[in-house]
Amino acid sequence: MTRLAIIWNPSKTSRENLETALEAVIEAAPDDGAAAATDVRWYETSPEDAGHGTAARAVEEGAEVLVAAGGDGTVRAVAAYLGESGADADLAIVPLGTGNLLARNLGVPVGDVPAAFARALAPEARPVDLGWLEADLGEGPQRLAFAVMAGFGLDAHMITETNDDLKDRVGWLAYVESLGRALTASETLEVTLAADDGEPERTTVHTLLVGNCGMLQGGITLLPDADPRDGELDLLLLSAQGAAGWADTVRNMVWDNGLKRLATGVVEAQSSDSAAHGRVRALRVELAEPRVLEIDGEDLGTATAFAVEVQAAAVRVR
Repeated sequence: MTRLAIIWNPSKTSRENLETALEAVIEAAPDDGAAAATDVRWYETSPEDAGHGTAARAVEEGAEVLVAAGGDGTVRAVAAYLGESGADADLAIVPLGTGNLLARNLGVPVGDVPAAFARALAPEARPVDLGWLEADLGEGPQRLAFAVMAGFGLDAHMITETNDDLKDRVGWLAYVESLGRALTASETLEVTLAADDGEPERTTVHTLLVGNCGMLQGGITLLPDADPRDGELDLLLLSAQGAAGWADTVRNMVWDNGLKRLATGVVEAQSSDSAAHGRVRALRVELAEPRVLEIDGEDLGTATAFAVEVQAAAVRVR
């Protein structure tokens, strides 16, 4: 008997819709008894508990697979609980949000709830890393997990500049509409970086992203080497200024780490004058001015310093 906990966000869909999709998958499963021998329990998230507390309760009640049915926030909350607690349970994802970032990076079916449930019922699970960000966001130090990406700059401005009504209507395309405003809001500042056990170094950037996965909405890949199973985080520093600088950034993303990479088989991300790539296990960042931080598509508020580190093989994901 497989004990399945459906941790669903009621703002994204109804329990009835999810039950219908899950029942269809179970009925269509091969007649080997595996899918039918499933004990399903339901746990609803709330504005006060995005999934962390419900995940803990589900495990306490015997759940072996935690199915995060919602957006990136729900997935992140459930993954954070598993990473913190070390609970002996797998994570599965039924993506119902706008970005669905971890689902897209792991190849989980998006826009097909029955297919996502079928993957949740499959027995195979693989370890995936988590990143952890620590920062004082105005209410004292906080430690937050991220499954995909954290940082500040262009990506964070795209989130804060995105029109919520437009996002509800057209989904991730709303982020493209916000890109122009994000570019004008991306001003360079001086930062001090200390990677792993290295000495602090100063540089000037407008965007700093640390990623466990590399792909954003719309298939935009900012971290081409990112592998959520390699025990490291990938780093991107953008410092473009003016038309020439942005042209260099676009060339680096589209040509150096895009078409040229596919054509030549280059195996490492290529840096340029305005785009620097690297890898870290831990990173401390101090900012000359406050900046808006984001993790996995969520605006956290402003900070003047933060630290990130990787937790290798933190969760098992189906």
